[in-house]
Amino acid sequence: MLRTRVTELLGIKYPLFQGGMAWIATGQLAGAVSKAGGLGIIGVGGADSRWLKKEIETVRGITDKPFGVNLILTSPYIEENVKTVIQEKVPVVTTGAGNPGKYISSLKDQGIKVIPVVASVPLAKRLVRLGADAVIAEGMESGGHIGEMTTMCLVPMVVDAVDVPVIAAGGIADGRGFAAVLALGAEGVQMGTRFICAEECPAHPRYKEKVLKAKDRDTVACGLSTGHPVRAIYNQFIRYYLAREKEGLSPQELDELASGKYPAAALEGDTDNGTVLAGQIAGLVHKIQPAEEIVLEVMEQAESVLRKMGGYLCSD
Repeated sequence: MLRTRVTELLGIKYPLFQGGMAWIATGQLAGAVSKAGGLGIIGVGGADSRWLKKEIETVRGITDKPFGVNLILTSPYIEENVKTVIQEKVPVVTTGAGNPGKYISSLKDQGIKVIPVVASVPLAKRLVRLGADAVIAEGMESGGHIGEMTTMCLVPMVVDAVDVPVIAAGGIADGRGFAAVLALGAEGVQMGTRFICAEECPAHPRYKEKVLKAKDRDTVACGLSTGHPVRAIYNQFIRYYLAREKEGLSPQELDELASGKYPAAALEGDTDNGTVLAGQIAGLVHKIQPAEEIVLEVMEQAESVLRKMGGYLCSD
């Protein structure tokens, strides 16, 4: 059984987070992951507090184990959603798309563990100084919004720079990846793309099929010129978007071009003209499974790999 500072900090069985994917990381998925012993996370995205309260109720109808909420700091509803997680006494908050410094103290004062997603060492150090309980170091292999550093490089640098637990994210879909980031000093993992293909995930079947059929080079980073690039599976829309970006469209024009394209794919199934956000690790996702089965399979494989690695040690 893997025990790290992350399991102790959060009171969970396994140091495995399910990524807070907007629109599709619902209470149903988060509840199933938490019930299995990981940390399920509701992805609020751009939703309002009414939606969030409903999803929190769903989680609590499934399990009494710890769960989290991912808050996107650029959301127009960020203030009301912060109030909601405090009122609802959500155990864990993860954050993305910015610096959550202004909210950390008010969340921690209510006993909420705050774990921001970071893509650089300076941001990790700054947020730890402000009171972050742990950080999620996310490499550019991940789906959705990405930074510039790979997981392999970012994780050990963040581990060396801060004294709180580091959770690794980006390019991890099985126990081999889990064991690898433990060797880098991480004390847990966050996986998003693998959980797109959980039975409890409400992503459209065609979206899941696109992930399942993805090969090693099927995802691309687009929007580099905007300053906030994303990784998605190459399709008709991405080809058009990249062509317009190459022509020199402004960041504002590119943002308008991509507006609404993610829910069009994730919820409506338009995987030709929508944005199919997924990480490079999609090439290792081969089937749809219950969330509990995913959690247990990853943990069992990680433990098996770690035992096997012990066999490489010499005793002379």
